[in-house]
Amino acid sequence: MSLLPNLLAEFIRARRLTQWFSVPSALSYMTKFDVVGPGDFPALRRLLWCGEVFPTPALISWMKRLPHVTFTNLYGPTETTIASSYYTVPTCPESERQEIPIGAPCDGERLLVLDKELRPVSDGRVGDLYIGGVGLSPGYWNDPAQTREVFLPDPQGAGPSDRLYRTGDLARRDEEGRFYFVGRADTQIKSRGYRIELGEIETCLGALESVRESAVVAVPSGGFEGTLICCAYAPAPGADLTPASLRQRLGRHLPVHMLPARWMAFDRLPRNGNGKIDRASLKLLFERHETVATRES
Repeated sequence: MSLLPNLLAEFIRARRLTQWFSVPSALSYMTKFDVVGPGDFPALRRLLWCGEVFPTPALISWMKRLPHVTFTNLYGPTETTIASSYYTVPTCPESERQEIPIGAPCDGERLLVLDKELRPVSDGRVGDLYIGGVGLSPGYWNDPAQTREVFLPDPQGAGPSDRLYRTGDLARRDEEGRFYFVGRADTQIKSRGYRIELGEIETCLGALESVRESAVVAVPSGGFEGTLICCAYAPAPGADLTPASLRQRLGRHLPVHMLPARWMAFDRLPRNGNGKIDRASLKLLFERHETVATRES
């Protein structure tokens, strides 16, 4: 599918799928290759996605082409049996900048946005996202230390068996009770005095048709910045993309302090054993690049 997304589209047509559960990167990839036509997949009734943020521009493209399909965003890590919340998008978003909620808890689940002392934060404020309820795993196999680190006693629970799972994600809740994913707690950095969420930069990159895939990492800097924002990207087929042109396009959506300072182009970003983008390897590449640059200067 990574090379021939049209074959996945043809598979859905030929097998007359009625429900499709996908990762957003596959959906975005198909959008960029324009393999889905207006009114396509006539048998399809529901499309669900989970595991990543689905860029709103790509969602708009899908919803306009498939008006007969219901689109639902699911959220939940493996430790909580995959799906802990859901949000069915009622209408096609009016703006490419519109945020899509992760929605409301599934039956038997609880989502909580808490501060560092495990106290609830007020609506609209960003905090750490915790999950409680029937979907929680007993813990990690043969790893009690890791289990104790992220599966915590519920301070508001009725008994010792009540637990919360610390997702490592940042979130907020609006006044109507809908939850929004903000980003990973471990990807929030400080650069030039600003607190920056790297996932927000990746979301904007994912919305650019000229970018097939991208990843943003941060490396320490000996300069005043404190941390350098670095972007690895693979251009879409046929796209004439340079770091300068990509920075210019990204600058239409982000303030200057959020624009990456270092860039690397790839035919395809490196993957780890799970098939996900290998951010650790990318970080090492940028760190070596920064060391060489410092020595040369």
